[in-house]
Amino acid sequence: MEIKKIANSHFGQDGAIWKNLFFRFDADGSCVVQDLNGLTADPEATLPVVSRFTLDRAEEIVPHANAVVFGPDYYADGDEFPLVYNNIYNNYAKADDQMRGTLCVYRIQRMGDGFTSTLVQIIRVGFAADSLWASESGQDVRPYGNLVIHRDARKLLAFTMRDGDQTTRFFTLPLPAVTEGEPDPKLGVKTVTLGKEAVEESFDIPYSNYLQGACMEKGLIYSVEGFDFGETAPAAIRVIDPKTKTQIHHASFAELGYGIEPECIDFFGDRLLYSDAKGNLFELNF
Repeated sequence: MEIKKIANSHFGQDGAIWKNLFFRFDADGSCVVQDLNGLTADPEATLPVVSRFTLDRAEEIVPHANAVVFGPDYYADGDEFPLVYNNIYNNYAKADDQMRGTLCVYRIQRMGDGFTSTLVQIIRVGFAADSLWASESGQDVRPYGNLVIHRDARKLLAFTMRDGDQTTRFFTLPLPAVTEGEPDPKLGVKTVTLGKEAVEESFDIPYSNYLQGACMEKGLIYSVEGFDFGETAPAAIRVIDPKTKTQIHHASFAELGYGIEPECIDFFGDRLLYSDAKGNLFELNF
């Protein structure tokens, strides 16, 4: 793998790219929108900020943005942006309901020079306490689950770290339509719970040391992980092919001299972009 710094972006968790706009989210529900058309030949230049906004209902439910992806569907005809899927991950790790395997679905709209978001659906993995998802011991360090979406196939792929057998397990599930679900009395939006019967396929790959951002492009999953240069959780990336149920690449950012916590990965056209926790923006080539 080759890695090249191309710019400075805003820091944060994962983000999602739509056309030239880079939506970089943070764990408090905030989002900074940056313009990738502002990329220059200077790797120390900073991407221009278009706008900032806070996710709808963030005072009631706020995703960690460990993984953020655009889906295939639009909330309404004429919308500029497809629905965006943002996972809770470990934001409620100390709560009675940890919301394992829970995603928030948002409609994003441009309003003049700014943007707004509307929470339109909650999707929950209904078997996140089951041994199909979690280790038999129930002692997984982070059993919260990440996600990507196969837009062409209209599938939701959820995956989680299993400490007991030292694997990362992937599940292929149907992507619910935004009209599906039962009304949530607290949030006033529809909630879909996907049970074990909804699992179409599952498979394991080698253990991921602390899942970070993820995306899916042309049938392949790109998942970053780890924290630093340390041996316990080195900064790294894996490329997974769900069709063959195999890991086809594993590369260490740490071994290449990049040991800042990985956070964000997505495609800008055909270019695979990656950003760490401090906002350094890189282009990756395999």
